[in-house]
Amino acid sequence: MRTCEVRDLGRLGYAEAFALQEELVEQRKHGVISDQLVFVEHPHVITLGRNGNLENLLASEEVLRRAGIEFHPTDRGGDITYHGPGQIVGYPIFDLREWKRDVIAYVRAIEQVIVDMLGEFGIEAGLLKGCTGVWVRGKKVAAIGVHVSRWVTSHGFALNHTTDLSYFQYIVPCGLTKPVTSMQELGAVASREEVIAALARSFAKYFELDLNSKNEPSRDHDDTALTFTETFS
Repeated sequence: MRTCEVRDLGRLGYAEAFALQEELVEQRKHGVISDQLVFVEHPHVITLGRNGNLENLLASEEVLRRAGIEFHPTDRGGDITYHGPGQIVGYPIFDLREWKRDVIAYVRAIEQVIVDMLGEFGIEAGLLKGCTGVWVRGKKVAAIGVHVSRWVTSHGFALNHTTDLSYFQYIVPCGLTKPVTSMQELGAVASREEVIAALARSFAKYFELDLNSKNEPSRDHDDTALTFTETFS
């Protein structure tokens, strides 16, 4: 089995987390580190993918500033999305050459990881035809957006745990009007630590990983790039 190091960064700004991802991706490409499964919670932030449409941002810069929301363009594909407190964001830094050289299969596996994890907490989740992510009764509980360069992955998924869903009012997620939900709204009572542990176990099962945990100090709680992204679609 492949070794995977699990890191929980606590709360960390989007820019800092993105810089760390870039560093880990380069290290993984050169075989300096094993696969990584990084968990983080971001302060309020809206991000726009490289294929994003600013028309799906419904608030002005001034409104965002007053609401305490940062805005960051990012190198992933896809459109616009929100991250914030109460959301569990996962960044797998995996070398797919050691699993399957199949990006679609990778995305489908992440979906199943989350579906199975939610089942542990009594939530019957599934997929929605034509849409990426994890859904419960037509509402999106987890979004997936990945970038793959030289078969090493970055970005990943955002699971609404105890997220304040009112913050989605500032965007049209991926240009669609489908509603979102959270584990809390669905009646699940579970701590962040319990959810992360269940996610890690589910990842270990589907990707055949031997997990090593690394506790991080809390920070406020020749190939061309191959990209596949869907976020809140």
